[in-house]
Parts: sequence; C-alpha cells; structure tokens
Amino acid sequence: MIEFEPKYITFDMHGTLIRWHITDLTRERLADIVPADRMAEVLDRFKWQRLDEVLNPWKPFPDIIHDSLRKTLERFGLPYRKADSQAIVDAIPTWGPYPEVPEALRTLASRYPLVILSNAADDQVMSNVEKLEAPFHAVYTAEQAQAYKPRYQAFEYMLTQLGCGPRDILHVSASPRYDLMAATDLGITHKVHVNRGFEPSTPGYGYHEVTLLSQVPPLLGL
Repeated sequence: MIEFEPKYITFDMHGTLIRWHITDLTRERLADIVPADRMAEVLDRFKWQRLDEVLNPWKPFPDIIHDSLRKTLERFGLPYRKADSQAIVDAIPTWGPYPEVPEALRTLASRYPLVILSNAADDQVMSNVEKLEAPFHAVYTAEQAQAYKPRYQAFEYMLTQLGCGPRDILHVSASPRYDLMAATDLGITHKVHVNRGFEPSTPGYGYHEVTLLSQVPPLLGL
C-alpha cells in the first residue's frame, strides 16, 4: 500500500500506458538491410541513441527518431533511409493502450486527477490519449516544455503548470531511465515502476514496482 494521498497522479504515456511497438516495427523495416545476427544489437543501440538525442536541446520529435536511426545505422556502416524512420513517426500516433490500462485509469480517475507528461509532440499526443478512454486533468508534452524527459526541465514544467511540488504527486512510468531516476533527483518521492520489461529494475530509487497498471489502484486502496 502507498500511505499517501497525491494531489495528482502523473504518467509517462508511451510504453507505460500506450503499447510501445517501436522495436517490432523497426525490425520489420530494417529486415532487408540489417544482417539477422546483428539485428538485436542494432535495435538496442537505436533504443539508447534515442535517449542520448533527448538529452540535447529540444528539437521536434520526428527529428529525434530520424537522427537516432541515422546515427545508429551509420555506426554499423549500414544505409539509412528516411522512409524507415518516417514510418515509425507516422505509426506512433496509431498505437493504443495495453489491455488493462483503460479500466485502471478510470478507477484511478474516480478519486484523483490524472496527468500525462509525454515526450510526444503536440500534433500526435492526443491521438494516443483518446485511445486511453479515460479522463485526464492535463496532458503536457516535451514540445510544450521545450525539453524531453529525463531532463529536469520537462518535470519542472509540469509541476509549475500544476502549481504543486514534487512531493505532491505520484509519478507512474515503465522507464527508470527516462522518468524514475530523474524524478527521484527532483524530490518526487512517490513513484511506481510498471515493469514491462524494457529496462532492469533499480529498486534503490525507492519506487513501488508492479507489472500491470491494474495493480496500481489497489496500492491506493481502490
């Protein structure tokens, strides 16, 4: 149980609430240019190249995907085709939630205002949010903050907009690297890791860990 009544429950969206298909889609797009025995390594490097890209000054979300894929393939001496990264950009707004997410969100919303802090762009984010089929108090993006998570500026923008402090929220994410480590650094003491297998657990950061969002409402007595 979480012995705490948050003013807001804040969420990462892609990979936490919205099913993250980027690995499968990238594998499909690159199957004709990446040798099978190198594919896992290329996909892993693409994953972490995206993290490196968002640590730099803000640039449009499509550029994060384009530049990350290009740099990854160049590192392996493989050809980059912008059509491949554009296919990823175009697909992300079409993705929907993990099966248990809408009901869990509606349960949480019966008591708490729900907020999204997403690394998505303004022109794509609401397409995903609508598929969650739950009421949200606010949806904030990296474009609005002019910074991507895990940069502090993204979280600080959200807290400023909400008019609350880091100890007032419960933050929920499937990513320690993008969300939970930075949240801890900023003094957000109440956190939940929805472990969907993207990253190893880092329990030293003091969060509750679950494997499904449906396990979050019982932590709050719902």
